[in-house]
Amino acid sequence: MANAANDLVRLTGGSVELPDEISQSFMQYALSIILGRALPDARDGLKPVHRRILYAMSGLGLGPNSSHRKCARVVGEVLGKYHPHGDVAVYDALVRLAQDFSTGTPLIDGHGNFGSIDNDPAAAMRYTECKLTKVSSEALLDDLNSATVDFVPNFDGNEVEPTVLPAKLPILLLNGCAGIAVGMATNCPPHNLNELMDACIALTEAKEDDAPEVTDQRLFKLVPGPDFPTGALIIGTDGSKKLYKTGNGGVVMRAVTHVEQIVTGRGKTRSAIVVTELPYQVNKAALLEKIADLVNDKKIEGVADLRDESDRDGIRVVIELKRDAVAAVVQNNLLKKSALQTTFSGNFLALMGSGTVPQRFTLRAALDTFLDFRFLTIRRKAAYQLTKVKARAHTVEGLLKALQSADEVIELVRSAPDQNEAREALMDPSNERLGLSRDQADAVLKLQLGQLTRLNKGKLLDEQETLSASKAELENLLNVDTAVRSLMIKEFNENKRKFGVPRRTQIQPEEGELEDIDLVKNSRSVIVVTRGGYIKRMPLKTFESQGRGTRGKKGTSSTSEDNEVSHCFTCNDHDTLLMTTQKGIAFGLRAFQVPTGTRTAKGVPIPSVLPVKTDDIITSVLTVSEFTEEEYVVLATENGWIKKTSLKAFENLSSRGLIIATLEDGDRLAWCQKCTDKDDILIGSRLGMATRFSAEKLRPTGRTSRGVRSMKLKEGDTVADMNVLPSDSVGYVLAVTSSGYGKRINTSDFRTTARGGVGVIAIKFKQSNAKDVVSCLLIVNEDDEVLVITAKGIMVRQKVKDISTQSRTATGVLVQRVDVENGDHITSVSLVPTYEETD
Repeated sequence: MANAANDLVRLTGGSVELPDEISQSFMQYALSIILGRALPDARDGLKPVHRRILYAMSGLGLGPNSSHRKCARVVGEVLGKYHPHGDVAVYDALVRLAQDFSTGTPLIDGHGNFGSIDNDPAAAMRYTECKLTKVSSEALLDDLNSATVDFVPNFDGNEVEPTVLPAKLPILLLNGCAGIAVGMATNCPPHNLNELMDACIALTEAKEDDAPEVTDQRLFKLVPGPDFPTGALIIGTDGSKKLYKTGNGGVVMRAVTHVEQIVTGRGKTRSAIVVTELPYQVNKAALLEKIADLVNDKKIEGVADLRDESDRDGIRVVIELKRDAVAAVVQNNLLKKSALQTTFSGNFLALMGSGTVPQRFTLRAALDTFLDFRFLTIRRKAAYQLTKVKARAHTVEGLLKALQSADEVIELVRSAPDQNEAREALMDPSNERLGLSRDQADAVLKLQLGQLTRLNKGKLLDEQETLSASKAELENLLNVDTAVRSLMIKEFNENKRKFGVPRRTQIQPEEGELEDIDLVKNSRSVIVVTRGGYIKRMPLKTFESQGRGTRGKKGTSSTSEDNEVSHCFTCNDHDTLLMTTQKGIAFGLRAFQVPTGTRTAKGVPIPSVLPVKTDDIITSVLTVSEFTEEEYVVLATENGWIKKTSLKAFENLSSRGLIIATLEDGDRLAWCQKCTDKDDILIGSRLGMATRFSAEKLRPTGRTSRGVRSMKLKEGDTVADMNVLPSDSVGYVLAVTSSGYGKRINTSDFRTTARGGVGVIAIKFKQSNAKDVVSCLLIVNEDDEVLVITAKGIMVRQKVKDISTQSRTATGVLVQRVDVENGDHITSVSLVPTYEETD
């Protein structure tokens, strides 16, 4: 340093401008940091320290089939030969290459404590052991000795090291990279190997003549987004597309959660939010501490307990909720205020070209750089192998000449005074039968007498033929670009087979991007809601039509009273479900958003789908295909109140919920139907009375009003069902009692009267079953089918025409056998709509 300063002073005439000197020195330092430490090379995706660690381990023979070796031995090898920096920096880099939660495809197989997702540090290097993984051995170091890359002297000139590794995988995108240099930084997320290989195959095929170009849209379809080793969710694709197009963008990550019903110490159940996957690079211990602070500071309400139940099988963080808490509300607050939802700020920056130019890149540029490098690597390997093949072919040619004149060769060698004279004799150009080159002569002199046999001659002829074929193949690789690309595609498919894994991080569309409805087939389904607060969706084809009076199939689990079915309905998956609760709250939800389940499955808790409070239940569901101004929503309560509100007012109803009725104490909102002013409304009571009046006479009211009286109820009587009856309807009223008896009644038997009357008899009960009551009144046609369901989940799907038509005062026939003695009863009858599925 002193000599350099003296030389500078002498060259400048004794004066040095300090700003110029500082600027020049800092630029040299910055360039050294950028090229030698902080930024990865776009060709093999590695920083110098990572490259040197892998190369040193290869030199030590620590392949995937070897035993583990102490990390301290590897660190010492790297420091002493290639990386003149601190041992901590080298060991930290080695540890990261072995962490399966930091890199999607670890390049080092670690043995011991290599840290955890809780940010626990790795054990000291004297305790841990390591060796190379199969990926690093076969996809990074396999072609290293085939003159595929350049080597340069190390820092002291006693060793050589590769400038780049001959990668067969785009490691920069596969494992990602983070680094901070002087005035620039890089942060690249990891990706899925299968998707990257598919993109490489597509881009390679597109370079052929007359092949279609790979558009950005197709490229983003092949690589839709990062794939983080910790799983979790990516919300939306806008951030990924911006990152891939510009090299800079944010990817929103969200933890994977679900709601469970857990048993407390006193044997009671309580809702809990369970976290099973965390966003990439989120410290679990710090996350739990942050959530605890938010709860203690009253910034998040409704959390009763917080505990970490994670083990070697995976992450499990349990956030136990208070009994009055709404799971969806608490979860939204956690996503907003904690690291359960965070953003990965990507910045694509790497050393491009020959590894000396720091440059921002796009997804396409990164893949093109890797493909160009792989193309060049294959060419260099082919040239190296061709040289070896030509040299061996030349040697074999000389050996064959010697075998053809074996006696002469033996005589020349035996008569020569020494080996040099023998070599000169074999190389004599005047000898037409021999005239060998120096390499051929040396090979002949090394032959043993036992090799001068016919068998050995046959082997040499076979080898000559094989070498000729190899030579033609290698020359084809050197001269024909298509041959190289075909080999690249073969390699990529082989990489997928050997190292490919399914995508860990799922991508969910963001609101306002692509609607989920565009991705779902419009099938018809059965949706079941239980008294215990569970909901599920089943394909309608699960239940085939059965005869009248049969026992039916189980449509849900019936292991407890909480599993009794409270509501069952059929709908199309694209329909909007207007779900109302007994307290007068309405929620809007698409049918396909209800999780699917088997016939005997319990379903999922409603709070995991809708923010329904624990002391509230879903009492009615209205399926809406289109919100129009000509239609109204009719709401009725058990105590006989009724109201009519425009359907258009519910168009913007969301899963957050909205108050739609004001109820008096002890009353429940139980029914919700669509109607027009041309329709009639049929109200039936549990004691068998019914009244019919015009919907036009029912004045539209505001969303929060209580409404008016629908019918005059006797003491102890309540409303059993409400239906909308078209004025020109020629169908039937299907009346079913809780004991399973029912009948069809002509709609004309119910004349239109004024609202608020006592009504007329709709059905009489069997004298042997004085406690029987009406379960439902349903408007049907003769060609319809219905699903009859009991409180214990027994379902029967049957045709309406199989149920006889009787007068209003008849007692009906047995529609479904019900185990009344054990407390079972009919709870719901729903109409199966006629519908053809569309894509």
